Amino acid sequence: MKTIGLIGGMSWESTVTYYRIINEVVRERLGGLHSARCLLYSVDFHEVEACQRSGDWDAAGRMLADVAARLERGGADCVVICTNTMHKVADAVCAGTRLPLLHIADLTAEELRAAGVSAVGLLGTRYTMEEPFYRSRLEDAGFDVLVPDEADRVLVNDVIFKELCLGVVSDASRRALVEIIEKLSARGAGGVILGCTELGLLVRPEDTSVRLFDTTEIHARRAALYALAEA
Repeated sequence: MKTIGLIGGMSWESTVTYYRIINEVVRERLGGLHSARCLLYSVDFHEVEACQRSGDWDAAGRMLADVAARLERGGADCVVICTNTMHKVADAVCAGTRLPLLHIADLTAEELRAAGVSAVGLLGTRYTMEEPFYRSRLEDAGFDVLVPDEADRVLVNDVIFKELCLGVVSDASRRALVEIIEKLSARGAGGVILGCTELGLLVRPEDTSVRLFDTTEIHARRAALYALAEA
């Protein structure tokens, strides 16, 4: 079994989910008392978010590249950035380590392709929804990517940073996000990507008839399969 290097803490609310899913998959595959071999470096999200807000992505990239190098020295066999937004600095992370990076957008694209989806809605932070680092990766893979209108993008971003990252799960926010998901479906999306690792804490498949692609579940499961040489 390979050792998974996790860059977590962005936020720690969803990093908990990563750890649980990775270990559940390993237990399902190997049985008994098996659990995953993994190293977790949990950053101080306050520092990362300050870089995001100020637009200092170079500093954020250096920060995460340093973490990746530490994971490599600790014996990790791959790197997993446990957040969608910080894949904006994926190139910097890759430059800081010889380890393979399991890119969340690439693994999500593989899931979309397997599901036969060609047009997909994307929810996430405003960085993920509005900037090309994530959307272009999906578009280059052949998908039409739909994002909410400006007012709904603001709402989704606020729910993420002002509620979910602080451990607040609101029924009113769940209803609002389901409405946004259904708008994307009405515009032609064959499914909707929960493109922030906290969104799965709020919206579940049973909340809507629209097919959801939870990037936290996809990323964590595929990391576990990679460690087991099944992916």
